[in-house]
Amino acid sequence: MNKLLVTMIAGLFATSVYAQTPATPAVVKAQEEASKDIAKAENKEAKADAKANEKITKAQADASEKKMKAHNKAVKEHAEAHTDVAKADPEDKMKAEAKADEKVAKANLKAEKKMIKADVKAEKKITEAAGDKATAAAKTAEAKAEANAEVKKAATK
Repeated sequence: MNKLLVTMIAGLFATSVYAQTPATPAVVKAQEEASKDIAKAENKEAKADAKANEKITKAQADASEKKMKAHNKAVKEHAEAHTDVAKADPEDKMKAEAKADEKVAKANLKAEKKMIKADVKAEKKITEAAGDKATAAAKTAEAKAEANAEVKKAATK
């Protein structure tokens, strides 16, 4: 029983030593190159992330600006409509109010359309930026896998 146990333990140690990567010059060089490749890929990913975040921020700022302009224009139209009602003769008041209501409704619709367009455009850019980030992450993962494969190839030589 003891002989069997000793043989199993010796076999375990032998396989674990065999499984370890020997530190030959080729392996060391491959590991250094792998580290450089991985660092380069991570750097590219960080740059892509920063660029995508900038793209997202710009898209949101553009959308906010367009929405604000649309809102301000609608408010101006509302004010003009109410001014027209105030200037109207008492007998024409109802007609002026109807006309003002129509003008306000058109201004609101126009502003809503512009706001929706701005949001859609911003969402499209945000989605593209998210895709850029995902692509960069995938490329980094690929570079890491390739680098590790090169180290393993060097270890088997």
